[in-house]
Amino acid sequence: MIDKKTLEHIARLARLQISDEEAQAYSDQLGKALGHFEQIAKINTAGVEPLVTPTEIEAYWREDVVAQEYSAEEMTANAPERAGNLFKVPPVV
Repeated sequence: MIDKKTLEHIARLARLQISDEEAQAYSDQLGKALGHFEQIAKINTAGVEPLVTPTEIEAYWREDVVAQEYSAEEMTANAPERAGNLFKVPPVV
């Protein structure tokens, strides 16, 4: 179980305001979650090689080929507004 001071610190970091009832409920829930992590940490993994993926997937690599499939005019043809060959968008402040 997580003490009240730690829970208040977590809530402050998350910019949350919680009541005493919520603090008790969250404390119980976080305590259970941490208990599960403690159980997982106790598992003996000696001799087990780390996995990159849980399945035997071979990487599929394709050759990078530069191709100009569309012209600038074609790409901006359906734009609501454009300036030359550029998309015109509202200014961002």
